[in-house]
Amino acid sequence: MSLRDVFSPYTAWKHVFEPPVTIKDPIGREASDIYRGFHQNDQDTCIGCGSCEVICQNAAIDMVPVTDPKKGDSGLRPVIDYGRCCWCALCVDVCMTGSLTMSNEYTWVESDADAFRFIPGIDAKSWDDKEKGYKRENNERRLAATERVDMRMMSVEERGDNFEEMVFGYSREEAVLEADRCVECGLCVSTCPVHMSIPDYIAAVREGDYDQGLQLLYETNPFSEVCGRVCTHKCEDICAAAHGGDAIAIRWLKRHIIDEVPMERRLELIKKPDLPVTGKSIAVIGAGPGGLTAAYDLARSGHKVVVFEALDAPGGMMRYGIPEYRLPYDALDRDISVIQQMGVEIRTNTRIGTDISMDDLHSQHDAVVMSVGLHISRSTRIPGCEAPGAENAIELLRRFTNGEDIPVPEKVVVIGAGNVAMDIARTMGRLQKKKYGKVGTTICARKDISMFRADKEEIEESLEEGIEIIELRAPQEMMLHEEGDKKGCVSCLRTWKVVPGWDEKGRFAPGYEQDDVKIPADMIVEATGQQADVSLLGETLTEALEWNRGYLQTDSMGRTALPWLWAGGDAIKGPDVVNAVADGHRIAQSINHYLGEKGGTQ
Repeated sequence: MSLRDVFSPYTAWKHVFEPPVTIKDPIGREASDIYRGFHQNDQDTCIGCGSCEVICQNAAIDMVPVTDPKKGDSGLRPVIDYGRCCWCALCVDVCMTGSLTMSNEYTWVESDADAFRFIPGIDAKSWDDKEKGYKRENNERRLAATERVDMRMMSVEERGDNFEEMVFGYSREEAVLEADRCVECGLCVSTCPVHMSIPDYIAAVREGDYDQGLQLLYETNPFSEVCGRVCTHKCEDICAAAHGGDAIAIRWLKRHIIDEVPMERRLELIKKPDLPVTGKSIAVIGAGPGGLTAAYDLARSGHKVVVFEALDAPGGMMRYGIPEYRLPYDALDRDISVIQQMGVEIRTNTRIGTDISMDDLHSQHDAVVMSVGLHISRSTRIPGCEAPGAENAIELLRRFTNGEDIPVPEKVVVIGAGNVAMDIARTMGRLQKKKYGKVGTTICARKDISMFRADKEEIEESLEEGIEIIELRAPQEMMLHEEGDKKGCVSCLRTWKVVPGWDEKGRFAPGYEQDDVKIPADMIVEATGQQADVSLLGETLTEALEWNRGYLQTDSMGRTALPWLWAGGDAIKGPDVVNAVADGHRIAQSINHYLGEKGGTQ
């Protein structure tokens, strides 16, 4: 090595006092078409799920609030720190909607170092509209499976004429595969009426910690086994995985946790808190999901709680309105057993207004909760609706649950488009299959199938089971036989064609073509809505309370115009188990506050 080689590096010191020079375009050419350069983010498709933040190994991404949260969008957006970013593009590969991409721009000159921390799509940059750069191939996610693990269930042939539970539940292996698809973004939590810890209990499935999973379920939902089977699972509608794939099977994973924990272990894990007895007493009218949830919370707060149920068994519409092939009664009873373990007393066959008055409840208890459910069918009131062969869905389902004989003719027409209509149609179809070897049930609805209130899966399964669905037909008359042994009994349903239309407020306001199409029937079942039996209140209390279009009015916490009376559940919000559970929680919280003000407990 020569002396020149030794001292050559030191010659650079001659430039130490010269002003620095930045070459703004040192290379002077465009990068390749798929170069991983500076980030872009389409604000119209980004949902703020945070999967990019979670996967970044260099902590180069933070989620920051940019807009107000809304359904399916957290309002958060990624901010990129180019002091940390290594341009690996994992954030692009994992993005659930494909909103995050990388341009092929690679030069950015700034004197302010903080400028290199920016929010793509919010902080305007010259590369925002560049088409070239790194994107997911065919806009398909690469780091998470897009297809849901199929739920094993009875074939159509197997379930055609029996009432055994048709869904089998996930195996351990299936549940883990499904849980692995979840990116734990938490968008589902805000949509769930009871704000269940969905990402956490799905993580518990993945880790095989079913004790932890069960405890997470019961933190917010004492009807976790019921909801694992019949929850309306609106959380899945906004699941981030549904963008470019199937939503995570949140409901089935909830059920899987329950299925994996024996009842004895469940009772060990879900203990009543060690709190002093308050000496306060609360009466709950109705042993449905709303009333029993309120009872569960109030009993765990140290109060004495007595639930009064008019029917033979607790459960409300969960027992008397949902067929056992969807919700086995032993599953319902296990949830109720956990509630009873908290010290809740349930008195069945006790009708308020007959066996005990509202005045007595008021005088004997510190607070009263009314959660009576929707046990009365609404009628179409069309001619013939009271003739022999005319039935209502709620009464038929209740009689069938009680083991009573119900008529099973060869031709049945069900009027309606909700879950109750599907349930009674599928029930009658099973009975027809058992008796005649074939299904002869038709559903007639005023709306087209895309507007049905029933769950999509209920509609699909009805069709699979041979139920005929006739859309856009408006019932006008239940026509009667005019002679013979069946004189005076229903013979067919006369209908008009519905011409869809909407008023200025966007409400369905159809027109009709009076074409008088008749649908033959030996039985016509009305499933056109439900209402609560509030006759138990009596005239004085009814007048003292506030009402709106037949619904009892409460504040946001379920308290009525009477300071000692709360109301919730189906009678207030409409039929939905998980919303009734949410009502029960709010009512219990409000009562605890009320009793605390009176010297009870907070």
